Amino acid sequence: MLSRIAESLFWIGRYIERSDGTARILDVHLQLLLEDPWIDEDTACRSLLLVMGSTPAEVDSVVRREDVLARLAVDRMNSASISYSLTAARENARRAREIVSSELWECLNTTSARMPRRLQTEKVHEFFQWVRERAALAVGIVDSSTSRDEAWQFFTLGRSIERADMTARMLATRSLTEASGPSWTTILRSCGAYEAYLRTYRGMPSARNAAEFLLLDRLFPRSIIYSISRAEDCMSAIDPGQDRVGHSNQVLRALGRIRNDLEYRPISEILSELPHHMDQVQKVTREASEAIRHRFFPTQAEPSWIGEIS
Repeated sequence: MLSRIAESLFWIGRYIERSDGTARILDVHLQLLLEDPWIDEDTACRSLLLVMGSTPAEVDSVVRREDVLARLAVDRMNSASISYSLTAARENARRAREIVSSELWECLNTTSARMPRRLQTEKVHEFFQWVRERAALAVGIVDSSTSRDEAWQFFTLGRSIERADMTARMLATRSLTEASGPSWTTILRSCGAYEAYLRTYRGMPSARNAAEFLLLDRLFPRSIIYSISRAEDCMSAIDPGQDRVGHSNQVLRALGRIRNDLEYRPISEILSELPHHMDQVQKVTREASEAIRHRFFPTQAEPSWIGEIS
């Protein structure tokens, strides 16, 4: 496969997943601000922007929910925003038009065209729901109409790496502050994991069980371990060479290190330093993405997250 086509498919998967994950995170936190009058809006919004990749210099003034929406929802120049992600997914589909199906192209083209330039406060929840539905539609089209060849592998590789990153960001928001962080029940609902969690643990969410489910469950598709394992499977299918000693594949080395660290570390230790471990997950996704770019794609500037969890 041409590296140009592979790169476009990889980033289509990442951008679709990024728009979905950002919509989920924003929906949770803005709803909390509306429901709890005791939350300090500036602190909560400032912390959320830092988790989502803004630098401290960019949030040195007072931040309100309108600022968060402007930066992370409709700002077409911010690589962390929903609008940028949907537009970039459509642009990458245009670049790979000879291999992208007509249904996927129409879906991404329509979604980008209907993306609003500003949001009315009373319609924010409906907007986030629309973004999640459009992302689910795009993924469903790919899964139901694409052969499981290299095209599907690169698309799924991008989605899996981005999903691990977005789930890590979602979990990191739990520890913003005790006052502004969402509850574990809220986080499970935002990940679409609440019913699956209840079927697995048969009880109300506790910190230990909820974190364990979203971090380590090998059967739930939004858990970090599931996403990393899926990325490893895709990478092995794309580049099936096996080494007699160790791994020369830098992508598999990066993903394998963080998977082993999470799987073999006691959950109590992870919970005690949750922001640090989620920061490590994000660093690994950046390392893996950079290794994929060097191995398969032309040497171009890569769009990526900027900033780290503070």
